[in-house]
Amino acid sequence: MKLYMIRHGETNWNKARKVQGRSDIPLNDYGRYLAEETAKGLQDVRLDVAYTSPLIRAKETAEIMLRGREIPLIEDKRLEELGFGSYEGMHCGRDYDSPEAQAFDKFFTDPANYKPSGGESLEDLLFRTADFLQEIYELYDGQDKTILITTHGAALNAMLNSIRGIDDVARFWSGRVHPNCAVTIIDVENKVPEILQEGIVYYQEEVRDWKWEER
Repeated sequence: MKLYMIRHGETNWNKARKVQGRSDIPLNDYGRYLAEETAKGLQDVRLDVAYTSPLIRAKETAEIMLRGREIPLIEDKRLEELGFGSYEGMHCGRDYDSPEAQAFDKFFTDPANYKPSGGESLEDLLFRTADFLQEIYELYDGQDKTILITTHGAALNAMLNSIRGIDDVARFWSGRVHPNCAVTIIDVENKVPEILQEGIVYYQEEVRDWKWEER
């Protein structure tokens, strides 16, 4: 089987550098455009089934990707973004020096010492996303299926860490935060996943690697 994992399109909170987490923020017009361009890029890829986070930004991305395709879209809460608790809605990044912003900064710069402030731990995120993947491996083992998965930045990174065999939260950001609507392709044989391509974008805009200090 092959998995096509996609981070959702842009929202106004992405644009404003606000912590989203479980806050249910819809795509903005640019986010819909990114999803539409990505759908064009994958128009020749056969898709058999799709899974999405129930949060509207991921679900709408999936719905745009699946226009004109008669395949099921299945919501799974294990694909939701990390819950950030009291940090949600807060502006974040190097331009913000409040105690709350400095505490949240550890999420990217020192994840082993990040405290969720009423939200979800990275350990819990790693567990639930790995559980989702294992269920997919079992359910479609030996089948020639291509599966679309739409999710979120941290949740996607957690799944890729699982595939890489990284379970140490101190190394949570050993990869990179994918741009909105970036696509990663996973091949699974005998329940063993392999990353074939990572962070592919199908739109024309220049895409910089996301860095915490740029926020």
